[in-house]
Amino acid sequence: MEPVREGKEFLDGKYSPDGYNVGINDGVPAGQMVMHLHTHVILRYSGDMADPKGGVRRVVPGKRKY
Repeated sequence: MEPVREGKEFLDGKYSPDGYNVGINDGVPAGQMVMHLHTHVILRYSGDMADPKGGVRRVVPGKRKY
């Protein structure tokens, strides 16, 4: 988690987000498509979605029903 913390510190300084979604897809049943460890760090801002419930699965408009 150290790289995630460092990434968040960098992003905080450059973009000042209000929050983050952090996700790891581990295994094909979990949606992993690239078979190496990688972590998604998604910047979030108050009001960027009308209803942010659902977290990372709802962050990309048009990709919510999967």
